[in-house]
Amino acid sequence: MAEIRLTSPAEVKALLERHGFRFSKALGQNFLIDPSVPRRIAEASGADENALALEVGPGVGCLTSELARRAGKVVAIELDNALRGVLAETLGEYQNVEIVWGDAAKLDLAGIVRERAGALRPLVCANLPYSVTTPLLAAFIEAGCFERMTVMIQREVALRLAARPGTKDYGAFTVFVNWHCAVRRLFDVPPECFMPRPRVTSSVVTLTPRAEPPCGVADEALMFRCVRAAFSQRRKTLSNALTNGLGGFTREAVLAALEAAGISPQARGETLSAEDFARISDCLGNCGAH
Repeated sequence: MAEIRLTSPAEVKALLERHGFRFSKALGQNFLIDPSVPRRIAEASGADENALALEVGPGVGCLTSELARRAGKVVAIELDNALRGVLAETLGEYQNVEIVWGDAAKLDLAGIVRERAGALRPLVCANLPYSVTTPLLAAFIEAGCFERMTVMIQREVALRLAARPGTKDYGAFTVFVNWHCAVRRLFDVPPECFMPRPRVTSSVVTLTPRAEPPCGVADEALMFRCVRAAFSQRRKTLSNALTNGLGGFTREAVLAALEAAGISPQARGETLSAEDFARISDCLGNCGAH
């Protein structure tokens, strides 16, 4: 049988029809049909013979096959059982590819890597479903085992990840991701590169875990409580948002902490850097007035 071109719309349509596959809007399935894109993503991932590449949502396997040609091992996690026959056909020739069937957001990613990586460097390389981008990025970061994460995501989310304080795209998730990783936007991918065509532009980004956070903080959990409180009520002043959202701290304690941190109680959360939030949480801990 001739090799299927996994970015050819006609050949992919025939493949999917042969296996009775139907696209699921709920699963956010958009398969790449521009051969240059999976190649560029795989190259950007840093995958080589010494790497284990973890992919989520392989689709028909166009990015998976690019990774398989580079990486020592590829582990692709797929939720849609309707793709079993498709992936068996498209990836069967690759001895270094393993499909794990399940929901990546609910799986023990660190455990999967630990069981399979051996001496290989664990990386993430994936075209992520739009609907679960944020929880999956958080899961990759919290797994704490990946050397680099190269992902294609909605451009709007990529802008949020790379946003600076004081801009409309800056938010709690920006602070979380940048606290743990250095973020770099690589290139955009227009809708016409996909089948079916999404209504939005995508972007490829790399997240590289930091050896150390951007600054020291006494209580990281308290700092992120402050971040969530500040952004959960973006239109409120910082003193009101923290008083209402933190719980366990009096208004007097919040005002004293802001004064000690040198931050105006009238400020808004979106104007603060991670260092500002660290300073506030340290001062809250020192004030101790719960």
